[in-house]
Formats: sequence, C-alpha cells, structure tokens
Amino acid sequence: MSNYLGLDGFRFGWVAAWIDERGEHGFDYSPGLTRLLAMPHARAMIDMPIGLKPSGYRACDLRARELVGPAVFLGARRDLWTFPDMATANRHYWEHEGKGRGVSAQLWNIRDKIRDVDAIITPARQAAIGEAHPELIFWNLAGRVRLARKTSAEGREQRIALLAQRGFTRLPKWLTQRHGTGIGRDDLIDACACAVAARDSTQRVGGEEVDPRGLRMEINY
Repeated sequence: MSNYLGLDGFRFGWVAAWIDERGEHGFDYSPGLTRLLAMPHARAMIDMPIGLKPSGYRACDLRARELVGPAVFLGARRDLWTFPDMATANRHYWEHEGKGRGVSAQLWNIRDKIRDVDAIITPARQAAIGEAHPELIFWNLAGRVRLARKTSAEGREQRIALLAQRGFTRLPKWLTQRHGTGIGRDDLIDACACAVAARDSTQRVGGEEVDPRGLRMEINY
C-alpha cells in the first residue's frame, strides 16, 4: 500500500503527515529530514523551495503569488544562508539587483530549512520529492478561490474541512496532541495539505526554469 508524505518545517525541525490509498493517516516529527523521508512513500511534497537561482526571483514564485497573494515568499536564492544577518543580505541584493529586491523576515527565518532541503535533494530525487505550497493547494481544493486568512478561526476551519474531505479526519484530534512538541497549528495543517498534493496533485506552476544544480523550479498543487 503506497504512502504519500507531506512535510513542513517548524521551530524545532520538521513535521510529516502521511496518508495511504485506503485512507489510513498519521503524523510524525523529527529534528531532521532524513528519518522522515526514510518512511516508505510513493511520493512526497515539501513546503520549501526546491531549485534556487543565484539571483533574482523564481518564475514559479511570481506566478504562485499572482494566484494566492503574499503567502508566497519571494527571493529564495542559492547564497541566502551565506550572509551573517538579514540586513547584510538585503544590502547585497539591493546593490546588485535593485531596491526592493531583498528578502522578507519570513524568508530569512527559514533559510536554514531551505539549506536542509537543498542538501538532500538531487534531480533524480526530485522525481519522488517535489515542492508544494499549501495555499496553492487549498486554493485548488476550494475551487480556485482564496480562503480566509490561515491565521483566522474561519480560515483554519475552512482548511481543516477541506482536508477532512480528502481523508484527514483525525486532524482535529492531532491539533490537540501537538502541545509540547513545538509544532504550530498551521505547520501540521500545511503538512497534511502537502500530503494531499503528494497523492493527488497533477498540476504545477513553473517547471521551465532549472537551477545551476539541475533542479527544476516548480510548485505543485
């Protein structure tokens, strides 16, 4: 029986949700990716950039932002984690690419997670491990309309309901079990969305650009 994995980063590591073809589902978490990706799976989707340009914005991020708005962070670049702080990084990008072409605090704060993914992904592994974005997934599941903000009670309930329709009926219980783990509500919800995409996704934005390591820059949903 094939398992499908969805992964998202959280404060202390990574959370993975899985679902199989019979609808059995569960979640796990770990400081690193290795053990989670060692779980048998037919396909995995991870909410983290795969494929990084030396400079500039990825076309897939720009297209995704057109569809779902600023939840899509811009500016993931291959040298992001070489800077000592965000101010230094932004001075560099502004000087070389133009004012306003820097990085946000949200993107800066996940730079180590981006590096973790980049360290384990290869063009061959990309056949089974893809990049996804939860907000694109929810937009698609909802009939291609934007939901209420994910941080609002309404938005959270909308997302939980969409995931229940796709088999994640135990998610409300899991959200009460995560206390003490450091896993945020949105982290677990987003991991489930990525698992749904791993099982069901046939669509993507991007895919035309390839980074210097041969990785396709695309976002599945």
